[in-house]
Amino acid sequence: MKSWQLDTLAVEPHAPQVVSTSNESRAIVIQLPAGERLQDHQVHERAWLCVVAGEVEVTSASDPLRGGAGLLVEFDPAERHEVTARTDARLLLLLAPWPGAGHPSGER
Repeated sequence: MKSWQLDTLAVEPHAPQVVSTSNESRAIVIQLPAGERLQDHQVHERAWLCVVAGEVEVTSASDPLRGGAGLLVEFDPAERHEVTARTDARLLLLLAPWPGAGHPSGER
């Protein structure tokens, strides 16, 4: 068993921390300062974004969604989305499978 205390993990803004990676998945913790955003992007894998602390606004093809700690959002592979921190925010991003089909690493 492995474990992480996500709310106290030392993660600096602009330096996402991969806390776990395997052939099945990858878990990344992101510290996003208030007012900053993960600009419109997509990933090759199915993605789950969990707000650990703070408040964010998530935009995709659907209506914008606001939420705080405990919010979990799921994105389909290649679904475009953007995340804006309304307050300083700590995020957990889960990607599966890792790496997804078509990932630039050339794997899979």
